[in-house]
Amino acid sequence: MSPTPAAPATPDRSHAAKQLQWLDDETLCLIPQSPGGRLEDKWDRHKFQLKLISPANKTKFSVIVVGTGLAGAAAAASLAELGYKVKSFCINDSARRAHSIAAQGGINAAKNYSNDRDSVFRLFFDTIKGGDFRAREANVYRLAQLSNDIIDHCVAQGVPFARDYGGFLDNRSFGGALVSRTFYAKGQTGQQLLLGAYGAMMRQVARGGIEYYPRREMLELVVADGMARGIITRNLLTGELESHAADVVVLATGGYSNVFFLSTNAMASNATAVWRAHKKGAFFANPCFTQIHPTCIPVHGEHQSKLTLMSESLRNDGRVWVPKTAGDKRTPREIPESERDYYLERIYPTFGNLVPRDVASRQAKRRVDEGRGVGPTGIAVYLDFADSVKRLGRKTIEERYGNLFEMYRKITAEDPYQEPMRIYPAVHYTMGGLWVDYNLMSTVPGLYVLGEANFSDHGANRLGASALMQGLADGYFIISATVEHHLASAALKPITVDHDAFREARAAASAKTLRLLNIGGSRTADEIHRELGQVMWEYCGMSRNAEGLGKALAAIPKLREAFWHDLHITGSGESLNGELEKAGRVADFLELSELMVLDALSREESCGSHFREEFQTGENEALRNDDRFCHVAAWEYREGLRARRHIEPLSFQYVPLMARSYK
Repeated sequence: MSPTPAAPATPDRSHAAKQLQWLDDETLCLIPQSPGGRLEDKWDRHKFQLKLISPANKTKFSVIVVGTGLAGAAAAASLAELGYKVKSFCINDSARRAHSIAAQGGINAAKNYSNDRDSVFRLFFDTIKGGDFRAREANVYRLAQLSNDIIDHCVAQGVPFARDYGGFLDNRSFGGALVSRTFYAKGQTGQQLLLGAYGAMMRQVARGGIEYYPRREMLELVVADGMARGIITRNLLTGELESHAADVVVLATGGYSNVFFLSTNAMASNATAVWRAHKKGAFFANPCFTQIHPTCIPVHGEHQSKLTLMSESLRNDGRVWVPKTAGDKRTPREIPESERDYYLERIYPTFGNLVPRDVASRQAKRRVDEGRGVGPTGIAVYLDFADSVKRLGRKTIEERYGNLFEMYRKITAEDPYQEPMRIYPAVHYTMGGLWVDYNLMSTVPGLYVLGEANFSDHGANRLGASALMQGLADGYFIISATVEHHLASAALKPITVDHDAFREARAAASAKTLRLLNIGGSRTADEIHRELGQVMWEYCGMSRNAEGLGKALAAIPKLREAFWHDLHITGSGESLNGELEKAGRVADFLELSELMVLDALSREESCGSHFREEFQTGENEALRNDDRFCHVAAWEYREGLRARRHIEPLSFQYVPLMARSYK
């Protein structure tokens, strides 16, 4: 797929007799090693059966954790608390700048504080259904189980969750659920949770349990003797390449939404760590499963560099509508109730404005395509709080969403207390990621992948308020048990950065940097990235079809060719160089994007956020094909060849396959 120099991708399969089995000469069947027995007992029984290491012996083992968002900070803190020697790598100047802070609306848990008949099984059911039956049951149930522990842990850390009049933790509703299970801290939930994890991590930094490396970017995964044993990083301030060895590598580097150029992700969010691991043998699962969030501030200019999210929680009290008549350009207050179409309430009377994100996004696009979009561009719908302000009072709305309203006002110069917000869908989250088994280990032994960087829990569509839940479940409660089992079981040889595998990986990273610097063209990485984003949004965005995906497959190699022959980077590799950083990430996006399109083209069905126009019901709803595609697609990188597609079959014993309806 790529002209970029890279080490041959030869996944070591000697370790994986339990993980990989050949279906035929071309296709592997991936086996997640989910435990047997009753669903409710799987995780507890599995934990008991995992091997232990004595507290004194834990200090003999070292773990690298790449990423310091919720999953990474939680993992580093938890592992260091147990006694492991941890190295933590942060791409920013501070872990507090991780993209996790941007999560606004809340975190799910099955506490049933609202006494509305919520339960662990109902959270499990809603998540399986929300993902359109493309997630692994055992992992999703474990996530629902651990949700309650997460809340208790974070409360103990001092996370300031909202409380009701009596002082108990408060809840609100989110899309895809008919119960109130979302815990929140105004519109700053991600930030407050990250501060809790950050505090736990920095406590271990101060105690010497964690060596902390800010302003480092992982450029290569080091695989030695068939196992992940270290990484090569670039010091973003000095340009120096650094080698780090360990017994285990944990990636918690987030998602790849920035492949679309415009997304709600932080500008530093990228796919380099997971993509470089993919090229060293880690299979990439369901790359086309990308989530579009329905509640974002619309694009307002051609030079915009990112998009801003307005929390899904706003749909609790805001009503979504457009004019009934196409081309109606009156101001919203000039349009009477009788001439408004509250289309989500009309089409989905049970869930109304709280349908899942993929459903709300497609319906907004449909209204705009009909010519009923609002605002100067016509590419937006209204989110109106007039009824809620009248019913509850402005003070109550300010208490619930004040910082979000202020953010909207600062960006648009419009007062949402007086006028409806204008919103439109935007790329937000990626359900795809590196394939992992039940223990969160990839197809490279010793390489674990947490949070949004893996594929495991959300299927084809993530329900709101579940990302924070997954990141903290993986980081606080799962990885410490599963890493311990690997360290106790694997025959790990001592290794240093003088090993040939480190020298080869370092040479590959250096060669790629020199190649980028020596192209000497005329175009910036941003220019080419913007063009790539337009191709991806147009042909592999909210809806896809075979013709458009074919056009994308033709366009991406041309952009990649332009990149490698006409890129211009100022400065050198021996100092701070933002253009060089950006170029390396865009080079990876130019490869990943092609895999995303291949995955979308091969999945001839619509499920969740993957909407193929050729496969839909008469009501414009997604139409799955369970006979052919009730599986995870896991792609194997092959140097110079098209990626090879493998599968993990999915079975549903506890939530039977059913049509996903929110009416």
